[in-house]
Amino acid sequence: VLLEGDALALALPPAAKVVANIPYNITGPLLERLLGRLDRPSSHRYERLVLLVQKEVADRISAPAGHSCFSGLSVRMQLQAECESICSVPPRCFQPPPKVMSEVICLKPRAESLEPELAKKLESLLKRCFAARRKMLRNSLAGLMPLGALEPWAHGAGVRLDQRPQELAPERWLALAAGLPPSP
Repeated sequence: VLLEGDALALALPPAAKVVANIPYNITGPLLERLLGRLDRPSSHRYERLVLLVQKEVADRISAPAGHSCFSGLSVRMQLQAECESICSVPPRCFQPPPKVMSEVICLKPRAESLEPELAKKLESLLKRCFAARRKMLRNSLAGLMPLGALEPWAHGAGVRLDQRPQELAPERWLALAAGLPPSP
């Protein structure tokens, strides 16, 4: 089925795959609509999403831990889907040419979603730590729990407190969140 219209307002039919060239200014809201959020997955389960997005966004979505582009968005997206960059699309391929590079990405949503409580704790950790991405985790996480409990909690998740947020793979973020006490 080929649909034309506002992708944020259209009633989307249950489809196996989505292929779209989307306006770059709605990338975030559209990804949330198609995939959902960590704490509230989409009711639609797509087999695959192939999207043309701004290269900077594609780089952040698919960046591996340790890469300068790795961010909270990287963690969220990689936990929700297998993320793969397919190819770059230069500005000369458009009329008029944009001032930015574009990239085709493929997202294959994961079958399992996070438990709501774990997703809530993870989201809180990501916001806290990536708000100051150059800080070591020791400083970003100070105040979250008594200092004496911080080291054993991080160690139990396979994390060193002298690491920076962008150095942790999504699985380490999940382990940290899983070790937090339930939210009040």
